[in-house]
Amino acid sequence: MAFAYYNRLSARQQAIYRKSDAIDAVIIPDPGPLVPVAESIARALSAEDRSVTQATSQALVDALTSRFVVPPVNVLVLARRPALRDGELHGLYEAAERGAPFRISVWMRTARRKQVVAFRTFLRTLLHEFCHHLDYECYKLHDSFHTEGFYKRESSLLKQLLPAGFGGSVSGEK
Repeated sequence: MAFAYYNRLSARQQAIYRKSDAIDAVIIPDPGPLVPVAESIARALSAEDRSVTQATSQALVDALTSRFVVPPVNVLVLARRPALRDGELHGLYEAAERGAPFRISVWMRTARRKQVVAFRTFLRTLLHEFCHHLDYECYKLHDSFHTEGFYKRESSLLKQLLPAGFGGSVSGEK
């Protein structure tokens, strides 16, 4: 089932949309060593440490780009989400242009309440933006649409990086 905006796309864009929608999982080669890296993001968020959150997020994305053999992406963790008319911006993927690197920006605090974002939400956002990178660099799509397949790919990455039942607190934390 296509989302409502599908009918407003050009024929070329609809073809890209259908191709994206047909890809419903991403299998990480050797995901086991990445689980502790993902868990380290939880600890950094819990400590409200932006620089460590950025470093651990970069480490995870570096490991993913290496496993998928795609160009590197710079991760930028910013303090507080920008407020929009209809909500908050959670993350942003920027494709490389004129020698600038690819970039993922994510925010660790909510816009209105300034609370640290829940770990699973933060990680899902990071993976969501990484999925855009995979769309362009791995699947060679000329656009990266939010399709059902896209969201399934995002979920498949999350499930491989977090043990069943992992809710964001790290062993031993209360």
